[in-house]
Amino acid sequence: MSMDLYGIYERTQRENPGVQCITNFVTVNDCANILLAAGASPAMTMDIREAAEAVRRMQALVCNMGAIEYADSMVSAGQEANRLGIPVVLDPVAAGGTALRRETSERLLRCVHFAAIRGNASEIRALAGQGSSGRGVDAGVKDGVTEDNLMAVQELVRGLARRLGCVVVLSGLIDVVSDGKACAAVRGGAATMARITGSGCMLSTLTGGFLGAAPDRPFEAALAAVAIMDAAGEIAEEKRLKKGTGNATFRTDMIDAIFTMTREQFGRRENIEVSE
Repeated sequence: MSMDLYGIYERTQRENPGVQCITNFVTVNDCANILLAAGASPAMTMDIREAAEAVRRMQALVCNMGAIEYADSMVSAGQEANRLGIPVVLDPVAAGGTALRRETSERLLRCVHFAAIRGNASEIRALAGQGSSGRGVDAGVKDGVTEDNLMAVQELVRGLARRLGCVVVLSGLIDVVSDGKACAAVRGGAATMARITGSGCMLSTLTGGFLGAAPDRPFEAALAAVAIMDAAGEIAEEKRLKKGTGNATFRTDMIDAIFTMTREQFGRRENIEVSE
């Protein structure tokens, strides 16, 4: 499969897609900044009284279940986006954690068609109907992706993508991306990404930005978001180790790395295996 993932980033820089984010208050600032770093334009419009109207001016919508109190807004804006052909991304935060989150994820999947779903291993397992060991927003250790269980996880992700008719992204130590046909394993990133608030939320939002710029290439757009986020994490980690700084500086360096990413930098770090 011939793909130019960096080209998706360049397209986002050129086209400046508007991305409406219904996301949680813990990460809303970082989600806005990562979109700006990638060349997209964020709009954090969440009120039910304007969510559907606002999405008409956007090129993508991101629904983050960390803002579960805005589920009605997600349904309203999501259905309007579907009507207009605007891609919608779901981040099923803690989907299997409580009865409320199980019910809300089921409602969203029933009422809105998503172009992409991005979650950690526990969240994706919950959506697939498998038990998960997640704790709040964190993936359970037993649910993680390893070299030993990679093939089984790829089949899980591929099957869920096929059933839901969308791209599914499972992010972790090894990221898995599938559209129900092709399936990619992405190795990269940095362990420090798990020690900042909202790295997953930022990835979901970046996916929305890339989908807004390339709605005709959903698999490549989602895969580009994963690969560029991983590359940015590696660059930020190198700076952290060199300067002896902590996780707060790492977060800023990671966003900066997306802002300044070059084709050469990305090419050196791209580590993707795609199977049909």
